[in-house]
Amino acid sequence: MLFALGEPVAFAALVVAFLLALLLRAFAIRLTARMLGLTERGEPIGPRPRDDIDPFGAVAAAIGGMGWGKIASVDEIPRWRGRGRAAAVFLSGPLLCIVVAQLFFAAYAYSTPENLLGILHPSYLLRGGVALPFGEQVLLCLGTGLLTFGLLALIPLPPLDGFGVMWSIPKHAGPGLQWIRLWFEDKNIGVLLLLVCCFFPFSYPLLLGLLDLLGVLFLRLWG
Repeated sequence: MLFALGEPVAFAALVVAFLLALLLRAFAIRLTARMLGLTERGEPIGPRPRDDIDPFGAVAAAIGGMGWGKIASVDEIPRWRGRGRAAAVFLSGPLLCIVVAQLFFAAYAYSTPENLLGILHPSYLLRGGVALPFGEQVLLCLGTGLLTFGLLALIPLPPLDGFGVMWSIPKHAGPGLQWIRLWFEDKNIGVLLLLVCCFFPFSYPLLLGLLDLLGVLFLRLWG
């Protein structure tokens, strides 16, 4: 996001997109867990900043363009009522962000005669590299921020939600998954790897390249 400081409107929209993504993810996870009977009915589903914001994820958003929310531990999502239900809880947050992103892209595509989604890449928008009228810039940056947050969260690597999905699918977590959890979650290697991808190479970090690869098709849908 800091690369977008040259475009104040884009920068503000990307900050709002990250905060909105955190809220949507937290709401979706808690609501899905309640609806599937995996949490107590009385447990609140509203935002809890201390439980929803990961400081390292915020740093990644500032430096690398997009970050992540606080890890949802696989120990807190019981699988005894069905592995599919547990996986659905981890999927709900990223998928809701991706769906809401499409609404912003649709609003942009149908509100402008010059639709640039056929040529733009997510990394370009995350760096505020497009000068457009106020409304168009806001819609594009909100959509891109939500889309890249959701796509990043689906990667099966702790501390991202995709690992929770991968953990929930097998009947028993084998030695491979246990090893990944030990090193990438308990020893924070996953966070370190993601932060490295946010910084290097500085001109075009690996994280932005990955988000371009995963996200460009969603932009082209509206181009």
